[in-house]
Amino acid sequence: MTSDTGTTARRAPARAGRVGVSGGRAGAGRAGRAGGRRAAGGRGLTGAVLPLLVFAAVAFGVPFVAMVNGSFTSGGHYTLGNFTASLQGPALTALLGSVKLSALAALIAAVAGLLLAQAVVSSRFAALRHVTLTASGVLANFGGVPLAFAFVATLGNAGVVTTHLGLASLGWSLYSFWGLLLTYLYFLVPLMVLTIVPALDGLRTQWREAALNNGATTGQYWRHVALPVLMPSLLGGYVLLFGSAFAAYATAAAMVTAAVPLTTLQIAKALDGNVIVGQTNIALAMSVDMVVVAAVVMAVYLPLQRRTARWLA
Repeated sequence: MTSDTGTTARRAPARAGRVGVSGGRAGAGRAGRAGGRRAAGGRGLTGAVLPLLVFAAVAFGVPFVAMVNGSFTSGGHYTLGNFTASLQGPALTALLGSVKLSALAALIAAVAGLLLAQAVVSSRFAALRHVTLTASGVLANFGGVPLAFAFVATLGNAGVVTTHLGLASLGWSLYSFWGLLLTYLYFLVPLMVLTIVPALDGLRTQWREAALNNGATTGQYWRHVALPVLMPSLLGGYVLLFGSAFAAYATAAAMVTAAVPLTTLQIAKALDGNVIVGQTNIALAMSVDMVVVAAVVMAVYLPLQRRTARWLA
């Protein structure tokens, strides 16, 4: 009995050693295969992304380099005179007008979009949500000359609504700052709805229940819980709306022409050369000014989006 027990005891470590070696080899094999799959996946991903990177470099990089080079060039020499001219006189007025219009339109659209999105999210009718989000996806991309024509036919000097309600006698004019702002809201509000609905969906029902159980009112819940959580999304949506309004051109060009000073219209006028000849490089400098504003906007927007993702994950 003793010898058998000793023999069994001696064989057990040997079997354990063989099993351990086999397990180690199997684990190493699996790790090697997983590493190979990751390496192959990385090579496949690089191969799939490479054409997109090449296209982006050609379609965006080359024009950007040409624009920056032209903005610093005048008469074959490098100079800062183009930027000096782009930040004074009518060019500065247009830049300030674009910032004012974009900031105010984005603020109104952010508030209206938040209220509409909350009404849709809290609704018990799923069809209302689907219809609203589908319509928002369509209207957010509806702009340019068709949008200008629709508003001119509706709210222009001889538009259907203007004539029917006698708005002209009340001093209403579509071809003004406020008329253009109203037109921009047509695609900015749906864009805000699409932006803020996922954040509203991320609000936990338990947060509201806990606040109400502790004696908080609905207003206190929104002021102390919901709005602080939503604030990064709200600010990010506002920045996105500002950028969309700031870069819009076709709608304003077709509707107000020179009635409202905007940077995009000023650039088109300088490139066209109908008023003043030889302003191409100044137009490129104004374009670089717009790129700088857009870069600042994106620098604010991206961190806000990451913070929102952490809160609502």
